[in-house]
Amino acid sequence: MNKIKIYCTSLKYYRVIDKLPPYIIPLGLGNNYFPNYWKIEKKGKNILSFNKYYGELTGFYWVWKNQTNNMEDEDLIGFCHYRKLWMNNNNRFKNKFSFKSIYSDLLIDRNSILKKVDVVQVKPIIFKKKNLIKDFEEVHKNKILYKSLDFLNSDDKKNFTMHLQGNVLYPLNMFITKKKFFINYCETIFPWLENCYNYCSVNNLLNGYNVRLPAFLAERFTSYWFSRLSSHTTLNYARLGNFFLNSKLNNYFNTLKIPFTSIIYPTIHRY
Repeated sequence: MNKIKIYCTSLKYYRVIDKLPPYIIPLGLGNNYFPNYWKIEKKGKNILSFNKYYGELTGFYWVWKNQTNNMEDEDLIGFCHYRKLWMNNNNRFKNKFSFKSIYSDLLIDRNSILKKVDVVQVKPIIFKKKNLIKDFEEVHKNKILYKSLDFLNSDDKKNFTMHLQGNVLYPLNMFITKKKFFINYCETIFPWLENCYNYCSVNNLLNGYNVRLPAFLAERFTSYWFSRLSSHTTLNYARLGNFFLNSKLNNYFNTLKIPFTSIIYPTIHRY
């Protein structure tokens, strides 16, 4: 059986993350306090100084450089976020009056879902009246996504352009894939991301909401990179609110295990 490690990235310590299934590994990003039993970005080879621009991508880099040497090519590596967790299915509600909790529908029966695919991505956003380039330009008010194509080799530039001209986005920089594909992804995205960052910096684009432009560009690239793999599936995710993340409450009970909470997920995109 192939091993699986899903790293849950977070900028802060949330006690609820300690209560996730054991194959979900907490990864603390940035310089805040984290318990010693967490994986911590600043311990090991890292690009911590770029976290404010790259977001969770600095966690990807840390895993690439510090965690992959002892893994087999077919072992699975994945990522989720402190507020966004993988679920077992793609359905909005199986039963809108379900007694089940969020925890009971986390990606626990993972082997049956993942054993036949090369990659899992988040269920996509499908835009009805625009393509991915237009959407990006509307949100970020610049042409950097189009410019970023120049920083790729000819094959990736052609294929990424085709992806961006479509209307299907696999969002959030969340995926689960085999080690060999993850390594290939990292070897491609980080040199590209460095060029994107340098261009943004020189052109004074890293301001306000757009300070994380490299991470937003990476979201588009990650969508393209993994969706091109032939053996591919999607899953939904739960978005945790402040109640679930509350560390004081999680001192006494696991907020994810409260009955009836299954009806509030997964997040549905409507565009």
